[in-house]
Amino acid sequence: MKNIILLSTLFISPLLAQATATPPATPPATPPATSKAAQINTATTPANRLNTGWWKKRHEEKVAAAQGAECDLIFIGDSITHSWEGAGKKVWQKYYAARKPFNIGFSGDRTQHVLWRMDNGELAKFQPKVAVIMIGTNNTGHNMQKAEETAAGVQAIITKLHEHSPKTKVLLLAIFPRGATAKHKMRKHNDSINAILKTYDNGKTVYYLDLAPAFLDKAGNLPKSVMPDRLHPKAGGYQIWAETMEPKLKELMGE
Repeated sequence: MKNIILLSTLFISPLLAQATATPPATPPATPPATSKAAQINTATTPANRLNTGWWKKRHEEKVAAAQGAECDLIFIGDSITHSWEGAGKKVWQKYYAARKPFNIGFSGDRTQHVLWRMDNGELAKFQPKVAVIMIGTNNTGHNMQKAEETAAGVQAIITKLHEHSPKTKVLLLAIFPRGATAKHKMRKHNDSINAILKTYDNGKTVYYLDLAPAFLDKAGNLPKSVMPDRLHPKAGGYQIWAETMEPKLKELMGE
């Protein structure tokens, strides 16, 4: 009998030990890997185009011209602003030449390129009364960048400008309409950006102005007579721009 009891104990004890043992801890789940690129908003990350010959030359010329120059009115943007020196030249002379203006619009630029240029001498020692800013359509045209990312790039430009010149009033223009109709995908995308830009207007240092109604016909179409490629204004388009913006600009310039 003792032998039977002993055998039973030897057989049952390991089973009891297994039943009462604490189960091993489950290892924590590994979070999904997030690529570094996915964490970076390129629209707010300064970048240059120095490998493009004309861009490098224009940047160097603008930095040199800014040294010792006086500036009460600065225009910041892309090809649409750049072309005040082309299709809009006569209108520029009429409306802005006497206002100590400076143009740092560069064809093809996105928000990140403006940020780099601002960091690298194009603002010089300027303390302008007003900065007219319009940028973002190339963030759309290049890769349909998310509206909130492009808008953050515009906000970064405003912030950088005010770090450099705290008293400058920003006249923030809505990105101009592009595409023939209101249904054009890039027009709609820019409208989404503009909806965010509008919220930056604080009535003190940033003022938002949408000039689109002046460019469009009653059906919301963008006439070729204003912008032949449905993106860049011709001379008449620059006249519309200047005339429509003038009342607000005068106010901000204190004229």
